[in-house]
Amino acid sequence: MTVTTGRKLLALASATLLLTACASKEERAGVEQAASGSGWSAGMPVVKVGLIGPVTGAFAVAGISMENSVRVEIDRLNAEGGVGGAKLELVVRDTALDPAKGVQAANEFAGDDSVGLVIGPALSAFYNAAKPVLENAKKINCQPMVATGDFTSVKYGYRAQDPVSLDVQKIIEHLKAEGITSVGIVYEGDDAGKGTAAEIQKQAEAAGLTFAGFQETRNDDQSHRAYVENLKDAGAIWISNSAGGAKTMAAAGETGYKGLIVGGSGARNISFVEAAGDAADGAIFSATYYPYPGKEGRDTWKPGYRTHIEEIEKRFGKNTGPKTGAESPKAAEIAADCVLAYAKAAEQAQSIDPDKVAATLDSIEISDQETPSGNSISPDKHEFFGIDDIHVYQWKKDADGWHTVEIGK
Repeated sequence: MTVTTGRKLLALASATLLLTACASKEERAGVEQAASGSGWSAGMPVVKVGLIGPVTGAFAVAGISMENSVRVEIDRLNAEGGVGGAKLELVVRDTALDPAKGVQAANEFAGDDSVGLVIGPALSAFYNAAKPVLENAKKINCQPMVATGDFTSVKYGYRAQDPVSLDVQKIIEHLKAEGITSVGIVYEGDDAGKGTAAEIQKQAEAAGLTFAGFQETRNDDQSHRAYVENLKDAGAIWISNSAGGAKTMAAAGETGYKGLIVGGSGARNISFVEAAGDAADGAIFSATYYPYPGKEGRDTWKPGYRTHIEEIEKRFGKNTGPKTGAESPKAAEIAADCVLAYAKAAEQAQSIDPDKVAATLDSIEISDQETPSGNSISPDKHEFFGIDDIHVYQWKKDADGWHTVEIGK
Protein backbone atom coordinates (compact mmCIF):
# COMPACT_ATOMS: atom_id res chain seq x y z
CA MET A 1 0.00 0.00 0.00
CA THR A 2 1.34 3.43 -0.96
CA VAL A 3 1.79 6.24 1.54
CA THR A 4 -0.84 8.29 -0.31
CA THR A 5 -3.41 5.51 -0.14
CA GLY A 6 -2.70 5.03 3.56
CA ARG A 7 -3.24 8.71 4.23
CA LYS A 8 -6.57 8.63 2.36
CA LEU A 9 -7.78 5.67 4.43
CA LEU A 10 -6.69 7.38 7.64
CA ALA A 11 -8.50 10.55 6.64
CA LEU A 12 -11.66 8.60 5.80
CA ALA A 13 -11.57 6.82 9.18
CA SER A 14 -11.03 10.14 10.97
CA ALA A 15 -13.96 11.71 9.14
CA THR A 16 -16.19 8.80 10.11
CA LEU A 17 -15.23 9.14 13.76
CA LEU A 18 -15.83 12.90 13.60
CA LEU A 19 -19.30 12.46 12.09
CA THR A 20 -20.18 9.94 14.78
CA ALA A 21 -18.93 12.24 17.51
CA CYS A 22 -20.89 15.18 16.07
CA ALA A 23 -24.14 13.23 15.76
CA SER A 24 -26.96 14.66 17.82
CA LYS A 25 -27.89 13.24 21.19
CA GLU A 26 -31.22 12.12 19.73
CA GLU A 27 -29.50 10.30 16.85
CA ARG A 28 -27.13 8.50 19.22
CA ALA A 29 -30.07 7.50 21.42
CA GLY A 30 -31.81 6.17 18.36
CA VAL A 31 -28.80 3.99 17.58
CA GLU A 32 -28.75 2.73 21.17
CA GLN A 33 -32.48 1.99 21.11
CA ALA A 34 -32.19 0.12 17.86
CA ALA A 35 -29.31 -1.87 19.35
CA SER A 36 -31.53 -2.88 22.27
CA GLY A 37 -33.85 -4.68 19.87
CA SER A 38 -36.96 -3.57 21.75
CA GLY A 39 -37.45 -0.01 20.57
CA TRP A 40 -36.84 1.72 23.88
CA SER A 41 -33.93 2.55 26.14
CA ALA A 42 -33.61 2.06 29.88
CA GLY A 43 -31.42 5.16 29.90
CA MET A 44 -28.50 3.43 31.60
CA PRO A 45 -26.13 0.62 30.64
CA VAL A 46 -26.85 -1.51 33.72
CA VAL A 47 -29.94 -2.09 35.85
CA LYS A 48 -29.02 -3.73 39.15
CA VAL A 49 -31.02 -6.41 40.91
CA GLY A 50 -30.38 -6.27 44.65
CA LEU A 51 -30.78 -9.58 46.50
CA ILE A 52 -31.00 -9.55 50.30
CA GLY A 53 -30.97 -12.90 52.09
CA PRO A 54 -29.07 -15.33 54.33
CA VAL A 55 -26.15 -16.69 52.30
CA THR A 56 -24.17 -17.67 55.39
CA GLY A 57 -25.28 -19.22 58.68
CA ALA A 58 -27.96 -21.73 59.61
CA PHE A 59 -30.33 -20.81 56.79
CA ALA A 60 -27.68 -20.27 54.11
CA VAL A 61 -29.13 -22.96 51.85
CA ALA A 62 -32.16 -20.74 51.28
CA GLY A 63 -30.14 -17.64 50.44
CA ILE A 64 -27.75 -19.52 48.16
CA SER A 65 -30.66 -21.16 46.37
CA MET A 66 -32.21 -17.75 45.75
CA GLU A 67 -28.90 -16.40 44.47
CA ASN A 68 -28.47 -19.35 42.10
CA SER A 69 -31.95 -18.99 40.61
CA VAL A 70 -31.74 -15.22 40.26
CA ARG A 71 -28.33 -15.49 38.60
CA VAL A 72 -29.56 -18.09 36.09
CA GLU A 73 -32.59 -15.99 35.14
CA ILE A 74 -30.54 -12.79 34.84
CA ASP A 75 -28.08 -14.54 32.54
CA ARG A 76 -30.93 -15.86 30.41
CA LEU A 77 -32.52 -12.42 30.07
CA ASN A 78 -29.19 -10.76 29.34
CA ALA A 79 -28.55 -13.25 26.55
CA GLU A 80 -31.84 -12.06 25.04
CA GLY A 81 -30.84 -8.38 25.23
CA GLY A 82 -31.50 -7.41 28.83
CA VAL A 83 -34.10 -4.76 29.69
CA GLY A 84 -34.40 -1.77 27.39
CA GLY A 85 -30.88 -2.41 26.14
CA ALA A 86 -29.49 -2.42 29.69
CA LYS A 87 -27.82 -5.47 31.15
CA LEU A 88 -29.14 -6.79 34.45
CA GLU A 89 -26.52 -7.11 37.18
CA LEU A 90 -26.91 -9.04 40.43
CA VAL A 91 -25.75 -7.48 43.71
CA VAL A 92 -26.01 -9.72 46.81
CA ARG A 93 -26.12 -8.64 50.44
CA ASP A 94 -25.95 -11.28 53.19
CA THR A 95 -28.22 -10.89 56.23
CA ALA A 96 -26.75 -13.91 58.04
CA LEU A 97 -30.19 -14.00 59.73
CA ASP A 98 -29.56 -10.58 61.32
CA PRO A 99 -32.56 -8.22 60.84
CA ALA A 100 -30.32 -5.15 61.25
CA LYS A 101 -28.24 -6.27 58.27
CA GLY A 102 -31.43 -6.68 56.24
CA VAL A 103 -32.49 -3.10 56.96
CA GLN A 104 -28.95 -1.86 56.28
CA ALA A 105 -28.97 -3.54 52.84
CA ALA A 106 -32.45 -2.16 52.10
CA ASN A 107 -31.19 1.35 52.90
CA GLU A 108 -28.19 0.85 50.63
CA PHE A 109 -30.32 -0.27 47.69
CA ALA A 110 -32.92 2.43 48.37
CA GLY A 111 -30.24 5.08 47.88
CA ASP A 112 -28.87 3.58 44.65
CA ASP A 113 -30.65 4.86 41.54
CA SER A 114 -29.19 2.06 39.45
CA VAL A 115 -31.07 -0.58 41.47
CA GLY A 116 -34.34 -1.31 39.69
CA LEU A 117 -35.49 -4.38 41.61
CA VAL A 118 -34.90 -5.57 45.17
CA ILE A 119 -35.52 -9.22 46.06
CA GLY A 120 -35.88 -9.78 49.81
CA PRO A 121 -34.98 -9.40 52.57
CA ALA A 122 -36.04 -13.00 53.06
CA LEU A 123 -38.33 -13.98 55.96
CA SER A 124 -41.39 -12.12 57.24
CA ALA A 125 -39.80 -10.28 60.18
CA PHE A 126 -36.94 -9.03 58.02
CA TYR A 127 -39.30 -7.78 55.33
CA ASN A 128 -41.55 -6.05 57.85
CA ALA A 129 -38.53 -4.14 59.17
CA ALA A 130 -37.34 -3.10 55.71
CA LYS A 131 -40.73 -2.45 54.11
CA PRO A 132 -40.97 1.27 55.00
CA VAL A 133 -37.51 1.89 53.54
CA LEU A 134 -38.38 0.22 50.23
CA GLU A 135 -41.78 1.91 49.98
CA ASN A 136 -40.47 5.39 50.73
CA ALA A 137 -37.72 4.96 48.13
CA LYS A 138 -40.21 3.67 45.53
CA LYS A 139 -38.19 0.52 44.99
CA ILE A 140 -39.94 -2.30 43.19
CA ASN A 141 -39.40 -5.24 45.52
CA CYS A 142 -40.35 -8.89 45.30
CA GLN A 143 -40.56 -11.27 48.26
CA PRO A 144 -40.09 -14.99 47.56
CA MET A 145 -39.70 -16.06 51.21
CA VAL A 146 -42.35 -14.05 53.04
CA ALA A 147 -45.37 -16.25 53.76
CA THR A 148 -47.25 -14.12 56.31
CA GLY A 149 -48.51 -10.56 56.37
CA ASP A 150 -50.61 -8.43 54.04
CA PHE A 151 -49.38 -6.93 50.76
CA THR A 152 -52.52 -4.91 49.98
CA SER A 153 -51.18 -1.84 51.75
CA VAL A 154 -47.97 -1.55 49.70
CA LYS A 155 -47.52 -0.01 46.26
CA TYR A 156 -44.09 -1.30 45.26
CA GLY A 157 -43.93 -4.68 47.02
CA TYR A 158 -45.06 -8.03 45.58
CA ARG A 159 -45.15 -11.51 47.11
CA ALA A 160 -43.70 -14.32 44.97
CA GLN A 161 -44.41 -16.95 47.61
CA ASP A 162 -47.36 -19.11 48.50
CA PRO A 163 -49.04 -17.09 51.29
CA VAL A 164 -49.73 -18.95 54.49
CA SER A 165 -53.48 -18.39 54.07
CA LEU A 166 -53.49 -20.50 50.90
CA ASP A 167 -51.14 -23.14 52.33
CA VAL A 168 -53.39 -23.53 55.37
CA GLN A 169 -56.51 -23.69 53.19
CA LYS A 170 -55.07 -26.57 51.18
CA ILE A 171 -53.91 -28.49 54.26
CA ILE A 172 -57.17 -28.00 56.17
CA GLU A 173 -59.09 -29.33 53.17
CA HIS A 174 -56.84 -32.40 53.19
CA LEU A 175 -57.21 -32.96 56.95
CA LYS A 176 -60.98 -32.81 56.70
CA ALA A 177 -60.95 -35.28 53.82
CA GLU A 178 -58.83 -37.64 55.94
CA GLY A 179 -61.20 -37.36 58.92
CA ILE A 180 -58.66 -35.60 61.15
CA THR A 181 -60.41 -33.44 63.74
CA SER A 182 -57.65 -31.44 65.46
CA VAL A 183 -54.45 -29.62 64.59
CA GLY A 184 -51.73 -27.87 66.60
CA ILE A 185 -48.62 -25.96 65.62
CA VAL A 186 -44.95 -25.93 66.66
CA TYR A 187 -43.24 -22.80 65.35
CA GLU A 188 -40.90 -19.96 66.29
CA GLY A 189 -42.56 -17.19 68.28
CA ASP A 190 -41.72 -14.57 65.64
CA ASP A 191 -43.91 -12.76 63.11
CA ALA A 192 -44.06 -15.79 60.84
CA GLY A 193 -44.93 -18.18 63.66
CA LYS A 194 -47.60 -15.97 65.19
CA GLY A 195 -49.11 -15.21 61.80
CA THR A 196 -49.19 -18.88 60.83
CA ALA A 197 -50.70 -19.93 64.16
CA ALA A 198 -53.43 -17.30 63.89
CA GLU A 199 -54.27 -18.41 60.36
CA ILE A 200 -54.41 -22.09 61.31
CA GLN A 201 -56.64 -21.40 64.29
CA LYS A 202 -59.00 -19.26 62.24
CA GLN A 203 -59.35 -21.69 59.35
CA ALA A 204 -59.40 -24.84 61.50
CA GLU A 205 -62.22 -23.56 63.69
CA ALA A 206 -64.17 -22.30 60.66
CA ALA A 207 -63.88 -25.81 59.19
CA GLY A 208 -65.06 -27.47 62.41
CA LEU A 209 -61.63 -28.70 63.57
CA THR A 210 -60.25 -28.24 67.08
CA PHE A 211 -57.21 -26.00 67.41
CA ALA A 212 -54.89 -27.88 69.79
CA GLY A 213 -52.64 -24.91 70.52
CA PHE A 214 -49.46 -23.07 69.56
CA GLN A 215 -46.12 -24.27 70.97
CA GLU A 216 -43.61 -21.41 70.60
CA THR A 217 -40.06 -22.61 70.04
CA ARG A 218 -36.74 -20.88 70.69
CA ASN A 219 -33.77 -20.64 68.32
CA ASP A 220 -31.50 -22.23 70.93
CA ASP A 221 -33.73 -25.30 71.46
CA GLN A 222 -31.69 -28.49 71.15
CA SER A 223 -34.80 -30.64 70.83
CA HIS A 224 -38.52 -30.20 70.17
CA ARG A 225 -39.61 -33.33 72.07
CA ALA A 226 -41.42 -31.39 74.78
CA TYR A 227 -43.41 -29.39 72.24
CA VAL A 228 -44.48 -32.52 70.36
CA GLU A 229 -45.42 -34.29 73.58
CA ASN A 230 -47.63 -31.33 74.52
CA LEU A 231 -49.52 -31.90 71.25
CA LYS A 232 -49.47 -35.71 71.32
CA ASP A 233 -53.26 -35.91 71.14
CA ALA A 234 -53.57 -33.61 68.11
CA GLY A 235 -54.48 -35.33 64.86
CA ALA A 236 -51.93 -33.20 63.02
CA ILE A 237 -48.99 -30.96 63.95
CA TRP A 238 -48.01 -28.06 61.69
CA ILE A 239 -44.25 -27.45 61.60
CA SER A 240 -42.15 -24.38 60.86
CA ASN A 241 -40.98 -23.48 57.35
CA SER A 242 -37.50 -22.73 58.72
CA ALA A 243 -34.78 -24.93 60.19
CA GLY A 244 -36.80 -25.45 63.38
CA GLY A 245 -39.34 -27.48 61.42
CA ALA A 246 -36.76 -30.19 60.89
CA LYS A 247 -36.30 -30.46 64.67
CA THR A 248 -40.05 -30.89 65.13
CA MET A 249 -40.18 -33.58 62.46
CA ALA A 250 -37.30 -35.42 64.12
CA ALA A 251 -38.96 -35.11 67.55
CA ALA A 252 -42.15 -36.62 66.15
CA GLY A 253 -40.17 -39.70 65.19
CA GLU A 254 -38.41 -39.85 68.55
CA THR A 255 -41.65 -39.65 70.54
CA GLY A 256 -43.59 -42.04 68.33
CA TYR A 257 -46.17 -39.40 67.45
CA LYS A 258 -49.04 -41.11 65.60
CA GLY A 259 -50.67 -38.14 63.87
CA LEU A 260 -49.82 -36.36 60.63
CA ILE A 261 -46.91 -33.96 60.29
CA VAL A 262 -47.94 -31.10 58.01
CA GLY A 263 -46.48 -27.79 56.94
CA GLY A 264 -45.89 -25.22 54.24
CA SER A 265 -43.41 -25.10 51.39
CA GLY A 266 -40.36 -25.06 53.67
CA ALA A 267 -40.92 -28.77 54.35
CA ARG A 268 -39.84 -29.62 50.81
CA ASN A 269 -36.26 -28.92 51.92
CA ILE A 270 -34.32 -32.17 52.22
CA SER A 271 -32.83 -30.96 55.51
CA PHE A 272 -36.18 -31.97 57.04
CA VAL A 273 -35.78 -35.51 55.71
CA GLU A 274 -32.14 -35.59 56.83
CA ALA A 275 -33.07 -34.58 60.38
CA ALA A 276 -36.07 -36.85 60.74
CA GLY A 277 -35.01 -39.88 58.72
CA ASP A 278 -37.82 -42.40 58.36
CA ALA A 279 -40.07 -40.19 60.50
CA ALA A 280 -40.37 -37.89 57.48
CA ASP A 281 -42.08 -40.66 55.50
CA GLY A 282 -45.67 -39.52 55.02
CA ALA A 283 -45.13 -35.87 55.98
CA ILE A 284 -47.49 -33.54 54.11
CA PHE A 285 -46.70 -30.06 52.84
CA SER A 286 -48.44 -27.48 50.68
CA ALA A 287 -46.34 -25.61 48.14
CA THR A 288 -46.22 -24.07 44.73
CA TYR A 289 -45.39 -26.37 41.80
CA TYR A 290 -42.72 -28.88 42.87
CA PRO A 291 -42.45 -32.10 40.85
CA TYR A 292 -38.81 -32.63 41.98
CA PRO A 293 -37.67 -35.28 42.72
CA GLY A 294 -40.97 -36.98 41.85
CA LYS A 295 -41.08 -40.35 40.15
CA GLU A 296 -42.69 -39.07 36.96
CA GLY A 297 -40.38 -38.41 34.03
CA ARG A 298 -39.10 -34.92 33.34
CA ASP A 299 -41.04 -34.82 30.09
CA THR A 300 -44.10 -34.20 32.28
CA TRP A 301 -42.55 -31.07 33.82
CA LYS A 302 -43.66 -27.64 32.69
CA PRO A 303 -41.14 -26.33 30.15
CA GLY A 304 -40.04 -23.14 31.93
CA TYR A 305 -39.49 -25.04 35.17
CA ARG A 306 -37.59 -27.85 33.46
CA THR A 307 -35.32 -25.43 31.58
CA HIS A 308 -34.54 -23.54 34.79
CA ILE A 309 -33.91 -26.60 36.96
CA GLU A 310 -31.70 -28.31 34.40
CA GLU A 311 -29.60 -25.16 34.04
CA ILE A 312 -29.31 -25.01 37.84
CA GLU A 313 -28.14 -28.62 37.94
CA LYS A 314 -25.66 -27.99 35.13
CA ARG A 315 -24.09 -24.99 36.85
CA PHE A 316 -24.49 -25.68 40.56
CA GLY A 317 -25.33 -29.36 40.92
CA LYS A 318 -27.95 -30.55 43.38
CA ASN A 319 -28.30 -31.08 47.11
CA THR A 320 -27.97 -34.69 48.22
CA GLY A 321 -28.58 -35.74 51.80
CA PRO A 322 -25.52 -37.65 53.09
CA LYS A 323 -27.66 -39.85 55.36
CA THR A 324 -30.81 -40.35 53.30
CA GLY A 325 -29.73 -39.73 49.71
CA ALA A 326 -32.73 -37.42 49.29
CA GLU A 327 -32.21 -34.87 46.52
CA SER A 328 -33.27 -31.30 45.80
CA PRO A 329 -32.17 -28.67 43.29
CA LYS A 330 -29.92 -25.84 44.48
CA ALA A 331 -32.63 -23.43 43.42
CA ALA A 332 -35.41 -21.16 44.61
CA GLU A 333 -37.37 -20.86 41.39
CA ILE A 334 -39.85 -18.34 42.80
CA ALA A 335 -36.96 -15.89 43.22
CA ALA A 336 -36.26 -16.22 39.49
CA ASP A 337 -39.95 -15.43 38.90
CA CYS A 338 -39.31 -12.02 40.47
CA VAL A 339 -36.72 -11.18 37.82
CA LEU A 340 -38.87 -12.45 34.94
CA ALA A 341 -41.93 -10.49 36.11
CA TYR A 342 -39.89 -7.29 36.56
CA ALA A 343 -38.30 -7.60 33.12
CA LYS A 344 -41.62 -8.25 31.40
CA ALA A 345 -43.31 -5.38 33.23
CA ALA A 346 -40.51 -2.99 32.27
CA GLU A 347 -40.68 -4.10 28.64
CA GLN A 348 -44.46 -3.63 28.56
CA ALA A 349 -44.20 -0.23 30.24
CA GLN A 350 -41.14 0.61 28.07
CA SER A 351 -39.69 2.19 31.17
CA ILE A 352 -37.90 1.35 34.41
CA ASP A 353 -39.71 4.15 36.23
CA PRO A 354 -41.01 2.43 39.40
CA ASP A 355 -44.53 3.88 39.13
CA LYS A 356 -44.88 2.71 35.54
CA VAL A 357 -43.41 -0.71 36.29
CA ALA A 358 -45.71 -1.14 39.34
CA ALA A 359 -48.76 -0.18 37.28
CA THR A 360 -47.84 -2.81 34.70
CA LEU A 361 -47.07 -5.47 37.30
CA ASP A 362 -50.54 -5.02 38.74
CA SER A 363 -52.07 -6.37 35.53
CA ILE A 364 -49.38 -8.61 34.06
CA GLU A 365 -50.18 -12.17 32.99
CA ILE A 366 -47.43 -14.78 32.61
CA SER A 367 -48.19 -18.41 31.76
CA ASP A 368 -47.15 -21.26 34.02
CA GLN A 369 -45.48 -22.79 30.95
CA GLU A 370 -43.00 -19.90 30.83
CA THR A 371 -42.09 -19.15 34.43
CA PRO A 372 -39.03 -20.69 36.14
CA SER A 373 -41.29 -21.89 38.97
CA GLY A 374 -43.96 -23.53 36.83
CA ASN A 375 -46.63 -21.28 38.38
CA SER A 376 -48.72 -18.71 36.58
CA ILE A 377 -48.09 -15.08 37.57
CA SER A 378 -51.24 -12.99 37.72
CA PRO A 379 -50.87 -10.50 40.58
CA ASP A 380 -54.01 -9.96 42.65
CA LYS A 381 -53.53 -7.47 45.47
CA HIS A 382 -49.77 -7.79 44.93
CA GLU A 383 -49.84 -11.59 45.25
CA PHE A 384 -48.15 -13.42 42.36
CA PHE A 385 -49.86 -16.74 43.00
CA GLY A 386 -53.43 -17.88 43.62
CA ILE A 387 -55.06 -20.96 45.10
CA ASP A 388 -54.76 -22.88 41.82
CA ASP A 389 -50.96 -22.58 42.06
CA ILE A 390 -50.86 -24.35 45.44
CA HIS A 391 -50.48 -28.13 45.58
CA VAL A 392 -50.31 -30.71 48.37
CA TYR A 393 -47.31 -33.04 48.37
CA GLN A 394 -46.19 -35.93 50.54
CA TRP A 395 -42.70 -37.22 51.26
CA LYS A 396 -42.49 -40.94 50.54
CA LYS A 397 -39.71 -43.48 50.87
CA ASP A 398 -39.61 -46.68 48.86
CA ALA A 399 -37.09 -48.99 47.22
CA ASP A 400 -36.05 -46.16 44.89
CA GLY A 401 -35.35 -43.80 47.78
CA TRP A 402 -37.05 -40.54 48.75
CA HIS A 403 -39.41 -38.67 46.47
CA THR A 404 -42.45 -36.41 46.58
CA VAL A 405 -45.94 -37.42 45.52
CA GLU A 406 -48.68 -34.94 44.72
CA ILE A 407 -51.87 -35.71 46.62
CA GLY A 408 -55.20 -35.32 44.85
CA LYS A 409 -53.59 -34.64 41.48
